[in-house]
Amino acid sequence: MNSDESYMRRALELAELGRGHVSPNPMVGCVIVYDGKIIGEGYHREYGQAHAEVNAVHSVSDKDLLSKATVYVTLEPCAHFGKTPPCANLLVEKKVQRVVIAAVDSNPLVGGKGIQILKEAGIDVESGVLEKEARMQNRRFFTQIEKKRPYVILKWAQTLDGFVARSDYSSKWISNASSRRLVHKWRAEEDAILVGKSTAKYDNPALNVREWTGPDPLRLVIDSKLELPANLKLFDRQTPTICYNTLKSEQTENLEWVQLQKDFSTQDILDDLYARKVQSVLVEGGAFVLNKFLEAELWDEARVFTSQNTFGAGIFAPVLKQPHQEYLHIDGDLLQVYYHV
Repeated sequence: MNSDESYMRRALELAELGRGHVSPNPMVGCVIVYDGKIIGEGYHREYGQAHAEVNAVHSVSDKDLLSKATVYVTLEPCAHFGKTPPCANLLVEKKVQRVVIAAVDSNPLVGGKGIQILKEAGIDVESGVLEKEARMQNRRFFTQIEKKRPYVILKWAQTLDGFVARSDYSSKWISNASSRRLVHKWRAEEDAILVGKSTAKYDNPALNVREWTGPDPLRLVIDSKLELPANLKLFDRQTPTICYNTLKSEQTENLEWVQLQKDFSTQDILDDLYARKVQSVLVEGGAFVLNKFLEAELWDEARVFTSQNTFGAGIFAPVLKQPHQEYLHIDGDLLQVYYHV
Protein backbone atom coordinates (compact mmCIF):
# COMPACT_ATOMS: atom_id res chain seq x y z
CA MET A 1 0.00 0.00 0.00
CA ASN A 2 1.43 3.39 -0.96
CA SER A 3 1.40 6.30 1.48
CA ASP A 4 -1.51 8.07 -0.26
CA GLU A 5 -3.69 4.99 0.21
CA SER A 6 -2.54 4.58 3.79
CA TYR A 7 -3.52 8.12 4.76
CA MET A 8 -6.80 7.86 2.83
CA ARG A 9 -7.69 4.69 4.74
CA ARG A 10 -7.26 6.68 7.93
CA ALA A 11 -9.54 9.40 6.50
CA LEU A 12 -12.17 6.73 5.71
CA GLU A 13 -11.93 5.45 9.30
CA LEU A 14 -12.58 8.97 10.56
CA ALA A 15 -15.50 9.48 8.17
CA GLU A 16 -17.17 6.35 9.55
CA LEU A 17 -17.45 8.02 12.98
CA GLY A 18 -20.14 10.29 11.54
CA ARG A 19 -22.47 7.44 10.56
CA GLY A 20 -26.03 8.04 11.74
CA HIS A 21 -25.40 11.72 12.58
CA VAL A 22 -24.75 13.63 9.33
CA SER A 23 -27.56 12.69 6.92
CA PRO A 24 -28.57 14.09 4.47
CA ASN A 25 -24.92 15.14 4.20
CA PRO A 26 -22.29 12.52 3.32
CA MET A 27 -19.83 11.12 5.83
CA VAL A 28 -16.44 12.74 5.27
CA GLY A 29 -13.04 12.27 6.89
CA CYS A 30 -9.91 14.40 6.50
CA VAL A 31 -6.24 13.85 7.35
CA ILE A 32 -3.50 16.49 7.04
CA VAL A 33 0.07 15.27 6.55
CA TYR A 34 3.41 17.11 6.66
CA ASP A 35 6.80 15.47 6.23
CA GLY A 36 5.37 11.96 6.55
CA LYS A 37 3.50 12.69 9.79
CA ILE A 38 -0.17 13.31 10.47
CA ILE A 39 -0.49 16.82 11.90
CA GLY A 40 -4.27 17.15 11.77
CA GLU A 41 -7.43 15.03 11.62
CA GLY A 42 -11.13 15.70 11.46
CA TYR A 43 -14.49 14.36 10.34
CA HIS A 44 -18.01 15.66 9.77
CA ARG A 45 -19.56 15.04 13.19
CA GLU A 46 -23.12 16.25 12.87
CA TYR A 47 -25.43 17.69 10.22
CA GLY A 48 -25.28 21.49 10.22
CA GLN A 49 -21.94 21.58 12.02
CA ALA A 50 -18.39 22.04 10.72
CA HIS A 51 -17.22 19.85 7.85
CA ALA A 52 -14.29 17.44 8.04
CA GLU A 53 -11.76 19.83 6.47
CA VAL A 54 -12.61 22.60 8.94
CA ASN A 55 -12.21 20.27 11.93
CA ALA A 56 -8.93 18.91 10.56
CA VAL A 57 -7.49 22.40 9.94
CA HIS A 58 -8.52 23.51 13.45
CA SER A 59 -6.73 20.48 14.94
CA VAL A 60 -3.34 21.48 13.47
CA SER A 61 -1.32 23.10 16.25
CA ASP A 62 1.26 24.81 14.00
CA LYS A 63 -0.82 26.48 11.26
CA ASP A 64 2.37 27.56 9.41
CA LEU A 65 2.83 23.93 8.35
CA LEU A 66 -0.43 23.96 6.37
CA SER A 67 1.23 25.67 3.38
CA LYS A 68 3.61 22.71 3.08
CA ALA A 69 1.06 19.99 3.85
CA THR A 70 -0.98 17.43 1.92
CA VAL A 71 -4.69 17.18 2.72
CA TYR A 72 -6.41 13.80 2.29
CA VAL A 73 -10.21 13.99 2.10
CA THR A 74 -12.69 11.19 1.32
CA LEU A 75 -15.00 13.40 -0.74
CA GLU A 76 -14.36 16.40 -2.96
CA PRO A 77 -14.32 19.59 -0.82
CA CYS A 78 -17.59 21.51 -1.17
CA ALA A 79 -17.68 24.66 -3.29
CA HIS A 80 -21.00 26.15 -2.20
CA PHE A 81 -22.41 27.99 0.78
CA GLY A 82 -24.77 25.66 2.63
CA LYS A 83 -25.07 25.57 6.40
CA THR A 84 -21.29 26.18 6.44
CA PRO A 85 -18.86 28.07 4.11
CA PRO A 86 -17.13 26.23 1.20
CA CYS A 87 -14.31 23.94 2.31
CA ALA A 88 -12.47 24.37 -1.01
CA ASN A 89 -12.09 28.08 -0.23
CA LEU A 90 -10.72 27.28 3.23
CA LEU A 91 -7.98 25.07 1.75
CA VAL A 92 -7.11 27.82 -0.75
CA GLU A 93 -6.98 30.37 2.06
CA LYS A 94 -4.57 28.14 4.02
CA LYS A 95 -2.45 27.71 0.84
CA VAL A 96 -2.13 23.94 1.28
CA GLN A 97 0.36 22.35 -1.10
CA ARG A 98 -1.56 19.27 -2.26
CA VAL A 99 -5.05 17.80 -1.93
CA VAL A 100 -5.77 14.09 -2.44
CA ILE A 101 -9.44 13.18 -2.93
CA ALA A 102 -11.06 9.74 -2.85
CA ALA A 103 -14.38 10.40 -4.63
CA VAL A 104 -15.65 13.30 -6.71
CA ASP A 105 -18.96 14.68 -5.40
CA SER A 106 -21.81 13.99 -7.85
CA ASN A 107 -23.98 16.65 -6.21
CA PRO A 108 -24.65 19.27 -8.95
CA LEU A 109 -23.84 22.00 -6.39
CA VAL A 110 -20.29 20.63 -6.13
CA GLY A 111 -19.64 18.25 -9.06
CA GLY A 112 -16.02 19.11 -9.85
CA LYS A 113 -16.30 22.75 -8.80
CA GLY A 114 -14.36 22.13 -5.60
CA ILE A 115 -11.49 20.59 -7.57
CA GLN A 116 -11.63 23.49 -10.03
CA ILE A 117 -11.29 26.07 -7.22
CA LEU A 118 -8.26 24.22 -5.81
CA LYS A 119 -6.53 23.86 -9.18
CA GLU A 120 -7.13 27.49 -10.14
CA ALA A 121 -5.36 28.46 -6.90
CA GLY A 122 -2.31 26.47 -7.98
CA ILE A 123 -2.88 23.57 -5.57
CA ASP A 124 -1.77 20.13 -6.76
CA VAL A 125 -4.92 17.93 -6.83
CA GLU A 126 -5.23 14.16 -7.24
CA SER A 127 -8.52 12.28 -7.15
CA GLY A 128 -9.64 8.65 -7.30
CA VAL A 129 -7.49 7.31 -4.43
CA LEU A 130 -9.61 4.52 -2.85
CA GLU A 131 -12.59 5.86 -4.80
CA LYS A 132 -14.43 2.50 -4.74
CA GLU A 133 -14.18 2.30 -0.93
CA ALA A 134 -15.29 5.93 -0.53
CA ARG A 135 -18.33 5.47 -2.78
CA MET A 136 -19.25 2.28 -0.93
CA GLN A 137 -19.05 4.09 2.41
CA ASN A 138 -21.31 6.88 1.13
CA ARG A 139 -23.55 4.69 -1.03
CA ARG A 140 -26.65 6.20 0.61
CA PHE A 141 -25.55 9.73 -0.33
CA PHE A 142 -24.61 8.78 -3.90
CA THR A 143 -27.87 6.86 -4.41
CA GLN A 144 -29.92 9.84 -3.26
CA ILE A 145 -28.02 12.21 -5.57
CA GLU A 146 -27.77 9.96 -8.62
CA LYS A 147 -31.02 7.93 -8.47
CA LYS A 148 -33.15 10.61 -6.80
CA ARG A 149 -34.46 8.24 -4.16
CA PRO A 150 -33.35 6.91 -0.78
CA TYR A 151 -30.97 3.94 -0.49
CA VAL A 152 -33.22 0.93 0.18
CA ILE A 153 -32.14 -1.86 2.54
CA LEU A 154 -34.41 -4.91 2.81
CA LYS A 155 -34.12 -6.90 6.02
CA TRP A 156 -35.80 -10.06 7.19
CA ALA A 157 -35.25 -13.11 9.37
CA GLN A 158 -36.23 -16.53 8.08
CA THR A 159 -36.34 -20.03 9.48
CA LEU A 160 -34.10 -22.79 8.21
CA ASP A 161 -37.06 -24.06 6.15
CA GLY A 162 -37.70 -20.65 4.58
CA PHE A 163 -40.54 -18.98 6.50
CA VAL A 164 -40.73 -15.41 7.89
CA ALA A 165 -43.81 -16.07 10.05
CA ARG A 166 -46.32 -18.75 11.00
CA SER A 167 -49.65 -18.96 9.18
CA ASP A 168 -51.25 -16.77 11.88
CA TYR A 169 -48.53 -14.13 11.20
CA SER A 170 -46.76 -14.73 14.53
CA SER A 171 -42.98 -14.70 14.15
CA LYS A 172 -41.36 -13.90 17.52
CA TRP A 173 -38.56 -14.70 17.67
CA ILE A 174 -36.88 -16.20 14.62
CA SER A 175 -33.42 -14.68 15.03
CA ASN A 176 -31.41 -14.72 18.27
CA ALA A 177 -30.69 -11.90 20.74
CA SER A 178 -27.31 -11.01 19.18
CA SER A 179 -28.87 -10.68 15.72
CA ARG A 180 -31.65 -8.50 17.11
CA ARG A 181 -29.09 -6.23 18.81
CA LEU A 182 -27.34 -5.82 15.46
CA VAL A 183 -30.65 -4.77 13.88
CA HIS A 184 -31.00 -2.02 16.50
CA LYS A 185 -27.53 -0.79 15.54
CA TRP A 186 -28.70 -0.67 11.91
CA ARG A 187 -31.80 1.29 12.89
CA ALA A 188 -29.58 3.96 14.46
CA GLU A 189 -27.63 4.22 11.18
CA GLU A 190 -30.56 4.72 8.77
CA ASP A 191 -32.87 7.70 8.30
CA ALA A 192 -36.14 5.77 8.16
CA ILE A 193 -37.67 2.36 8.82
CA LEU A 194 -40.70 0.92 7.01
CA VAL A 195 -43.23 -1.84 7.70
CA GLY A 196 -46.50 -2.91 6.15
CA LYS A 197 -49.92 -3.21 7.76
CA SER A 198 -49.67 -6.89 8.76
CA THR A 199 -46.31 -6.46 10.50
CA ALA A 200 -47.64 -3.41 12.37
CA LYS A 201 -50.81 -5.25 13.39
CA TYR A 202 -49.47 -8.66 14.40
CA ASP A 203 -45.99 -7.75 15.74
CA ASN A 204 -46.89 -4.30 17.15
CA PRO A 205 -43.25 -3.14 16.77
CA ALA A 206 -41.94 0.10 18.30
CA LEU A 207 -39.35 0.41 15.48
CA ASN A 208 -37.04 2.48 17.68
CA VAL A 209 -33.49 2.01 18.96
CA ARG A 210 -33.44 0.22 22.31
CA GLU A 211 -30.58 -2.27 22.32
CA TRP A 212 -28.04 0.21 20.93
CA THR A 213 -27.28 3.91 21.31
CA GLY A 214 -28.14 6.33 18.56
CA PRO A 215 -30.99 8.30 17.02
CA ASP A 216 -34.37 6.70 16.33
CA PRO A 217 -35.21 6.48 12.62
CA LEU A 218 -38.28 8.11 11.08
CA ARG A 219 -41.00 5.43 11.34
CA LEU A 220 -43.05 4.58 8.24
CA VAL A 221 -46.08 2.31 7.93
CA ILE A 222 -48.27 1.46 4.93
CA ASP A 223 -51.96 1.25 5.86
CA SER A 224 -53.92 1.89 2.66
CA LYS A 225 -57.41 1.97 4.17
CA LEU A 226 -56.45 3.13 7.68
CA GLU A 227 -57.46 -0.12 9.32
CA LEU A 228 -54.76 -0.25 12.00
CA PRO A 229 -55.83 0.34 15.63
CA ALA A 230 -54.77 3.68 17.14
CA ASN A 231 -53.25 2.04 20.23
CA LEU A 232 -50.31 0.48 18.35
CA LYS A 233 -46.79 1.46 19.48
CA LEU A 234 -46.22 3.02 16.04
CA PHE A 235 -48.86 5.63 16.84
CA ASP A 236 -47.57 6.56 20.32
CA ARG A 237 -46.18 9.89 18.99
CA GLN A 238 -42.87 9.23 20.78
CA THR A 239 -40.98 9.34 17.47
CA PRO A 240 -41.84 11.06 14.16
CA THR A 241 -44.03 8.64 12.17
CA ILE A 242 -45.65 8.69 8.72
CA CYS A 243 -48.63 6.56 7.75
CA TYR A 244 -49.01 6.12 3.98
CA ASN A 245 -52.65 5.65 2.97
CA THR A 246 -55.24 6.43 0.27
CA LEU A 247 -57.81 8.25 2.42
CA LYS A 248 -56.39 11.36 4.08
CA SER A 249 -53.54 13.80 4.58
CA GLU A 250 -53.29 15.12 8.11
CA GLN A 251 -50.64 16.08 10.62
CA THR A 252 -50.50 16.04 14.41
CA GLU A 253 -47.57 16.02 16.82
CA ASN A 254 -45.02 13.45 15.58
CA LEU A 255 -47.65 11.70 13.45
CA GLU A 256 -48.47 12.42 9.82
CA TRP A 257 -50.88 10.73 7.42
CA VAL A 258 -49.80 11.03 3.79
CA GLN A 259 -52.47 10.34 1.18
CA LEU A 260 -51.32 8.59 -1.98
CA GLN A 261 -53.31 7.67 -5.09
CA LYS A 262 -55.40 4.47 -4.91
CA ASP A 263 -52.99 2.41 -7.04
CA PHE A 264 -49.82 3.78 -5.40
CA SER A 265 -46.50 1.98 -5.78
CA THR A 266 -43.29 1.65 -3.81
CA GLN A 267 -41.85 4.32 -6.13
CA ASP A 268 -44.49 6.80 -4.91
CA ILE A 269 -43.36 6.24 -1.32
CA LEU A 270 -39.70 6.67 -2.29
CA ASP A 271 -40.58 9.86 -4.19
CA ASP A 272 -42.17 11.29 -1.04
CA LEU A 273 -39.15 10.32 1.05
CA TYR A 274 -36.76 11.83 -1.50
CA ALA A 275 -38.68 15.11 -1.29
CA ARG A 276 -38.16 14.98 2.49
CA LYS A 277 -34.38 14.46 2.01
CA VAL A 278 -34.56 11.01 3.58
CA GLN A 279 -31.31 9.36 2.49
CA SER A 280 -31.97 5.73 3.46
CA VAL A 281 -34.80 3.45 4.45
CA LEU A 282 -34.64 0.08 6.20
CA VAL A 283 -37.58 -2.08 5.08
CA GLU A 284 -38.32 -4.53 7.91
CA GLY A 285 -41.31 -6.29 6.41
CA GLY A 286 -43.45 -8.13 6.13
CA ALA A 287 -43.15 -10.51 3.19
CA PHE A 288 -45.76 -8.67 1.09
CA VAL A 289 -43.99 -5.30 1.35
CA LEU A 290 -40.53 -6.82 0.87
CA ASN A 291 -41.70 -8.59 -2.28
CA LYS A 292 -43.16 -5.34 -3.64
CA PHE A 293 -39.71 -3.72 -3.45
CA LEU A 294 -38.09 -6.79 -4.99
CA GLU A 295 -40.60 -6.98 -7.85
CA ALA A 296 -40.10 -3.29 -8.64
CA GLU A 297 -36.31 -3.76 -8.39
CA LEU A 298 -36.28 -0.79 -6.03
CA TRP A 299 -33.72 -2.08 -3.58
CA ASP A 300 -29.98 -1.68 -3.10
CA GLU A 301 -29.11 -4.10 -0.34
CA ALA A 302 -30.74 -7.06 1.42
CA ARG A 303 -29.72 -8.37 4.83
CA VAL A 304 -31.14 -11.81 5.54
CA PHE A 305 -30.87 -13.72 8.81
CA THR A 306 -31.41 -17.49 8.66
CA SER A 307 -31.91 -19.16 12.04
CA GLN A 308 -31.74 -22.81 13.06
CA ASN A 309 -35.47 -22.77 13.88
CA THR A 310 -38.06 -24.46 11.66
CA PHE A 311 -41.81 -23.76 11.34
CA GLY A 312 -42.84 -26.54 8.92
CA ALA A 313 -45.47 -24.24 7.42
CA GLY A 314 -46.29 -20.56 7.30
CA ILE A 315 -45.60 -17.41 5.26
CA PHE A 316 -42.75 -17.92 2.84
CA ALA A 317 -39.70 -15.66 2.94
CA PRO A 318 -38.87 -13.62 -0.18
CA VAL A 319 -36.49 -15.28 -2.62
CA LEU A 320 -33.45 -13.47 -4.01
CA LYS A 321 -32.34 -14.52 -7.47
CA GLN A 322 -28.66 -13.72 -7.04
CA PRO A 323 -25.84 -14.94 -4.79
CA HIS A 324 -24.92 -13.10 -1.60
CA GLN A 325 -21.75 -11.01 -1.46
CA GLU A 326 -21.08 -11.13 2.30
CA TYR A 327 -21.94 -13.42 5.18
CA LEU A 328 -21.48 -13.59 8.93
CA HIS A 329 -22.20 -16.25 11.57
CA ILE A 330 -23.88 -14.77 14.66
CA ASP A 331 -24.33 -17.21 17.57
CA GLY A 332 -25.91 -19.83 15.32
CA ASP A 333 -27.71 -17.44 12.98
CA LEU A 334 -26.38 -16.92 9.45
CA LEU A 335 -26.47 -13.34 8.12
CA GLN A 336 -26.18 -13.02 4.34
CA VAL A 337 -25.82 -9.62 2.67
CA TYR A 338 -26.84 -9.06 -0.95
CA TYR A 339 -26.07 -5.98 -3.05
CA HIS A 340 -28.48 -5.49 -5.92
CA VAL A 341 -26.75 -6.49 -9.13
